Amino acid sequence: MSARIHPTAIVHPDAQLADDVEVGAWAYVGPHCTVGAGSIIQMRAVLEEHVHLAPRVTVGIGSVLGGKPQDLKFKGEVTTVEVGEGTTIREYATLNRGTSESHKTTVGRNCFLMSYVHLAHDCHIGDGVIISNGTQLAGHVKIDDHAIVSGLCAVHQFAKIGRHAFVGGMSRVAKDIPPFVKAVGNPVKLYGLNSVGLQRRGFPEPVVSELKRAYRLFFRSDVNISQAMERAATELKDFPEVKAFIAFVEASGRGIVI
Repeated sequence: MSARIHPTAIVHPDAQLADDVEVGAWAYVGPHCTVGAGSIIQMRAVLEEHVHLAPRVTVGIGSVLGGKPQDLKFKGEVTTVEVGEGTTIREYATLNRGTSESHKTTVGRNCFLMSYVHLAHDCHIGDGVIISNGTQLAGHVKIDDHAIVSGLCAVHQFAKIGRHAFVGGMSRVAKDIPPFVKAVGNPVKLYGLNSVGLQRRGFPEPVVSELKRAYRLFFRSDVNISQAMERAATELKDFPEVKAFIAFVEASGRGIVI
């Protein structure tokens, strides 16, 4: 099956498209772009340059991928946008290329980026992440697997959001949000474990219970983070999820939301 390219679309000679790719009306696929099998570039969407789409990626109407980083330190070096298999990017989203910091902006497999989402340079999004309408990510933001970020959120540069976390709408995220928790507000605050989300993802009840204990120890007790670290080593069960929770808190660079 040959690629279905609308007569008004422009595909640069240096672009590589799989045989069954669909490119809509007035879309543009620029130089050094690769588009995997089964992908759809909808009308008026733009892949500027050095964009690499895995199979079965959908790029919505008017979205722009691979634009130059909005960073004054950028000097024209070759950097990329990379999008994983099965991801959907809805209309008017913008994903900028990386800088010399990491040389790429990445989105994992089976993600859902809704309308008007912005990913600045050097953002790294894990697998199964959902980012809702109008959310804006500054440079160097990292979101781990299966996190959900609701609409109209603003995420500060270098902030991290842990896996399976849930961020409520219109939140201002200026610090790191640990995995497995709920957070919302301006400024953002923690509101307990993301219990419903974890149950939907099939987490065993003993693991959820121990994560609740970890949450209470770190964020709802009368000890500071350093003291909580010491107590966690002896008081919490050695589940991988609990270890991941503790490791995230320990490694935080911007500080943890509380």
